[in-house]
Amino acid sequence: MDIVSLPPEIQREKIDSRYRLVIIASQRAKALALGAKSELGSVSVKFTTRAIEEALENELEVVTGEAAREARQEALKEEARRLAAEAEKREEMGVELSELEKDLKFYLNEKEEKERKAIEDLFSSPEAEEGAEEAQAEE
Repeated sequence: MDIVSLPPEIQREKIDSRYRLVIIASQRAKALALGAKSELGSVSVKFTTRAIEEALENELEVVTGEAAREARQEALKEEARRLAAEAEKREEMGVELSELEKDLKFYLNEKEEKERKAIEDLFSSPEAEEGAEEAQAEE
């Protein structure tokens, strides 16, 4: 496939320049990478190659002009709604997470104390302890 010029078999109404082909293919490659199903039974493994093949085979719906602007605005609104719903879900789970955090902190503090005591016991000698006990008894 000649990358510099567009193949003659493409529909010029949909893809009017190689730049539009790149934009269409990049958007389709992103969709394929996110799990969209391929329109063609392509043997290509790479998402970008499949996306270019689909664009050149006129398998994709291409929206340009005012319709593209409206579609983009609708997509942004849908994304904002999705993010708001996720934020609500996180707030609902916030109480549960704080309880888990408290339990985890308690467990970690308990574990740290045990480790600290084990280290102190490991490095303290019995003679030093006896000397410390005698010094406390004299006071």
